[in-house]
Amino acid sequence: MDYQFKDIEQKWQQFWADNKTFRAENKTNKPKYYVLDMFPYPSGAGLHVGHPLGYIASDIFARYKRLKGFNVLHPMGYDSFGLPAEQYAIQTGQHPSVTTEENIATYRRQLDQIGFSFDWDREVRTSSPDYYKWTQWIFIQLFNSWYNKDADKAESIAKLVEHFETKGSAGINAVCDEEILSFTAYEWRAMNEQEQQAELLKYRLTYLRESTVNWCAALGTVLANDEVKDGFSERGGYPVEQKKMMQWSMRITAYAQRLLEGLDTIDWPEPLKEMQRNWIGKSVGASVRFPLEGAKSEDSGSSAPRTSNSASYIEVFTTRVDTIFGVSFLVIAPEHELVASLTTPEQKADIDAYIAQTKKKSELDRMADTKTVSGAFTGSYVTNPLNGDKIPVWIADYVLAGYGTGAVMAVPSGDQRDYLFAKHFKLPIIPIIDIQNIEVEADPTKEGKYINSDFMNGLGYKEATAAVVAKLEALGLGKAKVNFRMRDAIFGRQRYWGEPVPVYFKGGLPYLIGEEHLPLLLPEIDKYLPTETGEPPLGRATDWSYKSQESRDKNQEGAGYAYELSTMPGWAGSSWYWYRYMDAHNDKEFASREAIEYWKDVDLYIGGSEHATGHLLYSRFWNKFLKDIGKVVEEEPFKKLINQGMIQGRSNFVYRLIDDMGKGTNTFVSHGLIKNHKTSPLHVDVNIVENEVLNLNKFKIWRPEFADAEFILENGKYICGVEIEKMSKRYYNVVNPDDLTQRYGADTLRMYEMFLGPLEQSKPWNTNGIEGVFKFLRKFWRLFHDADWNFNVTNEAPTKAELKSLHKIIRKVEEDIERFSFNTSVSSFMIAVNELTDLKCNKRAILHELVIVLAPYAPHICEELWVLLGNDAGTISTAAYPKFNPAYLVEDEFSYPVSFNGKMKTNVSLSLAMEVADIEAAILANPDVQKYLDGKTPKKVIVVKGRIVNIVI
Repeated sequence: MDYQFKDIEQKWQQFWADNKTFRAENKTNKPKYYVLDMFPYPSGAGLHVGHPLGYIASDIFARYKRLKGFNVLHPMGYDSFGLPAEQYAIQTGQHPSVTTEENIATYRRQLDQIGFSFDWDREVRTSSPDYYKWTQWIFIQLFNSWYNKDADKAESIAKLVEHFETKGSAGINAVCDEEILSFTAYEWRAMNEQEQQAELLKYRLTYLRESTVNWCAALGTVLANDEVKDGFSERGGYPVEQKKMMQWSMRITAYAQRLLEGLDTIDWPEPLKEMQRNWIGKSVGASVRFPLEGAKSEDSGSSAPRTSNSASYIEVFTTRVDTIFGVSFLVIAPEHELVASLTTPEQKADIDAYIAQTKKKSELDRMADTKTVSGAFTGSYVTNPLNGDKIPVWIADYVLAGYGTGAVMAVPSGDQRDYLFAKHFKLPIIPIIDIQNIEVEADPTKEGKYINSDFMNGLGYKEATAAVVAKLEALGLGKAKVNFRMRDAIFGRQRYWGEPVPVYFKGGLPYLIGEEHLPLLLPEIDKYLPTETGEPPLGRATDWSYKSQESRDKNQEGAGYAYELSTMPGWAGSSWYWYRYMDAHNDKEFASREAIEYWKDVDLYIGGSEHATGHLLYSRFWNKFLKDIGKVVEEEPFKKLINQGMIQGRSNFVYRLIDDMGKGTNTFVSHGLIKNHKTSPLHVDVNIVENEVLNLNKFKIWRPEFADAEFILENGKYICGVEIEKMSKRYYNVVNPDDLTQRYGADTLRMYEMFLGPLEQSKPWNTNGIEGVFKFLRKFWRLFHDADWNFNVTNEAPTKAELKSLHKIIRKVEEDIERFSFNTSVSSFMIAVNELTDLKCNKRAILHELVIVLAPYAPHICEELWVLLGNDAGTISTAAYPKFNPAYLVEDEFSYPVSFNGKMKTNVSLSLAMEVADIEAAILANPDVQKYLDGKTPKKVIVVKGRIVNIVI
């Protein structure tokens, strides 16, 4: 029978599901291998052909590792909380869980029909209470922990309390808020509960504080930086402004150094690691305090008479403290806490206008805009701590409140941006080295000598830096410091469809609900919008409050304590999900110790580089925390990571004829003729175009306005234009894998996606080439059948040429898979099948091994042929990968090119073991050589063994 891919694929997909073929065991003598994909958010659009690229690669590797004798964990689940489902709920009133369930069903169907070897018994969904119970549990552990710098790890908050009770705050070296109290053990014990809890909140790894966030009023929620573009939300295009709000944050900065060092221990793409290094942004420099003009020293016991704010200085962090004599102004962030107190009445209007303008920009936009010069003068001054110079204080949006101290010392003669700012606002430019007319960056570490300094002249950069720091320390106005650009992670969203935070409020302070009350479920609400008073959607819940255990035991009536109304951000559930796969149905803990000690970590993780400074950084943070508290065994979660490239869309265009009035007509000009007409290009659905030829009837049906369309054709066809763009519904270039599996089969789709190019590179989709892969699989099927499509495999001994072809592909595929070069394997399969076809090979000894080698790429056809070959085990997944024998590739013959007077005429194959005299005799006796000699006696025969024969006549 001919290759009936639909029947074959349906049969084996059902077999795998019924027999749980790919179920992994948590206890086995086999070595483990954990292959993981970044799990998807199940959108309503389903999968397009770009989505499965990484999944196919990981599936090939997982199937290959099983053949190599590994116990493979290859799970799949859904990152199922998210804004799109909530927005749909707002529009329709339908609960987000309904939409999510429908979308998951679509994804599952599509994933199944591509033939992935997932262990579906371990499926997780972040929106399931059974799952987010443990996300809430991890939040509780973070809340109950602080970071001990001396131990360089997280420790229980109870240990901190014990220290406070016996020794006070002395000797505590913690990652904590700047404004902490100093107290004795007696003073701690004298505090009331509220005072103690308020102080502990400054140390906890997750805490509440006022933060500047991206607020989108139209969506009613805070957005992450990557959800904002050019001041508008990516979803919906609504205005976004900077706003200060009380937000939950996580102290990821406590792990900054460990996150940095850990990058040297993992096999990740170097560009991705560099992105994380830059994001963490370690800088070695100094902290400097610039006293506010008119403010008295903190040590004098007097407050500054000029301001209601108690601060008497502005603190900056700088990596170039040696340039302090070149400071001509200070710039603070528009959100800086001192802006209001520093602004004089004369400058208030300018400052307020500038702050309003800044609120329209996201932080990413502010960081990226290096060309625009803007700012406003506060009207206040500070003094240079080393020479007493009077320095004006400005605000500018290129300084961010959350980076460093939210203030920078500007040195126009040493920094290009400061120079442009100074020139624009006519501020002084003070030279710091002996170069005149400075208009670009000047760096004392590279050339020149310091000037405007009474103690730095003649010193080198390092010595000058040390001297400045020493003077600042002596004055109590500075010190050496290591700083990180990374900020604590905001951990709250004003949304409904997310994990509830397991916190209630008493006396205005947060307290944890009891672990025995987990999960804290999402309540039912009437609609999914903020309340009329501006509270998040959870503020609409009725009879939703926390009652103490005592109240519960006594069954007391009452409202109880108010829950936190924000929900967790999208990255919460994805920051630990790989551990849940290890023990997906455990209701006693997030995963058993036995499972964690067996699987340990992810051996291979495949996903997009767009998650470099989001999910991948947060996951490493949570993993290190869980290691600190003894819940996991590895410091890093993902040993090896591969970023798959993007499959780009291949867009097609039709060209609308423009009339003399400049209006579009309903006539369309074929691409090859547009130079003769005035036209306007329009995207057209790629699914009604084949090999760039437009299906005219389908085009007329596609959109009502084209029902009466007319066409100017070339050679009787309408040829479309082509461009490579992002695959998007907006460009009508989305290719649905359902259509391709229906037409060509899942095995063809799998191999074709790999054939498009190297896994890590982006490449354009082109359906035009898929036919070639389908023909290859049909040719492969043909090897096992005779001319009438009857199964026809013999037990004859294979020839040397057949064994050579087989072992070439065994070695090639093994090497390619191990280095993730899947596209070259597909090419090699095609060569091998062509060779065996030419050899008319139908030997069981050859085809039996070839089926195993191809199985990871095209599992359905190989399962079917495996059974036809007489294997009763039921599935090829339990087979062993063939062993490569190099002996079959050793050449014992050589085809000598034979030349006559230097012109090659024929080839003669001879044993490489023959001596020169025997080679000469055999060549001269060859019938073809005799024909070319035509009875003549050679004057000379030149033999180069293993290379060439030249006959001179």
